Amino acid sequence: MQIGIAGAGFSGAVVARELAEAGHRVVVHDTRGHVAGNCHTERDAATGIMIHRYGPHIFHTGNERVWRYVNRFGTMQPYHHRVFSTVGSRVYSLPVNLLTINQLFGTALTPAQAQEFIGEQSDGTIVEPQNFEEQALKMMGRKLYEAFFHGYTCKQWGLDPTEIPASVLRRLPLRFNYQDSYFAHPHQAIPRDGYTALVEAILDHPGIEVRLSTPYTEAEHDRFDHTIWTGPLDAWFDHRFGRLGYRTLDFEEIRGTGDYQGCAVMNYGDVDVPFTRISEHKHFAPWEEHEDTVCFREFSRLAEGDDIPYYPIRMARDKTLLNRYLDEAGRAPRVTFLGRLGTYRYLDMDVTIADALHAADELTAAISAGRALPALLQD
Repeated sequence: MQIGIAGAGFSGAVVARELAEAGHRVVVHDTRGHVAGNCHTERDAATGIMIHRYGPHIFHTGNERVWRYVNRFGTMQPYHHRVFSTVGSRVYSLPVNLLTINQLFGTALTPAQAQEFIGEQSDGTIVEPQNFEEQALKMMGRKLYEAFFHGYTCKQWGLDPTEIPASVLRRLPLRFNYQDSYFAHPHQAIPRDGYTALVEAILDHPGIEVRLSTPYTEAEHDRFDHTIWTGPLDAWFDHRFGRLGYRTLDFEEIRGTGDYQGCAVMNYGDVDVPFTRISEHKHFAPWEEHEDTVCFREFSRLAEGDDIPYYPIRMARDKTLLNRYLDEAGRAPRVTFLGRLGTYRYLDMDVTIADALHAADELTAAISAGRALPALLQD
């Protein structure tokens, strides 16, 4: 079978490799001039620093199949991500942990004391939080919420936290120990040679052709037996019901010598600071040494027109619109929708890869059995 794939990020690359290894002919298109999508990395010509061109990406997973998979195609260097936050001219440790609590309140609490103390700070009158702010007040109280979440969330999403679902905060940890690694997964790493090299290795198969700077059009769809679409879900339907909402990012470059901020990521929680964070990219490869430095300030805003979409907003309006597109996707002939954009979900890299592996399994099984190929596949 001849299969066309729109998008050379992790979703498109992984499903392409699996289908090619199953004996199918695959052609992968991408509108950009490089593979790896928003995970794209490249060496800075002036400094030699590996730049995460569309913002930092840290690989973390507890999925053993995914971990074995990425290690097939690149050397994964152990890396434990640590984040700090500047609030009111002071620096704190994130995610909120025992050090953060003691820093903010000027205390020296033990884990048990801190748990009791935060329980006293929390708003016990909130039984079922209806939004992000209520979830925060119930979970940690007003002082922690206003220091680390209110301003940052307003800037990141362009919305008041009372307009954001409570579920957005539920996945963030609140720790009563001094564990400051941002993620808790057993496997945490960054590819030694960057994400682009890793994706290029996945796509390096005689059954795969990659066409960069080449949009996947309706004419391309007609040339293949089946299409796998990893682009924006609403774009496949020419936005016939309206555009789904995304946040995008603008980056302001900072160059210098030495060490600019002493860490990979510094958040800025104050609402009157217009950017959300600064990333210093040489700290994402602590196994390398660089005299100079390259940093980027990040500014979040609503995506428009041809902006690169980063985060699905998934507010009430978008969920209603999403359901209309999902209904259409279920009826679309000869196309499977996959990935962060294709299914309009915020996905970490490991979940993206797991979904793509699952999709490849299901597609291969359907082809072998002569069944119709499914339109929507999620692990």
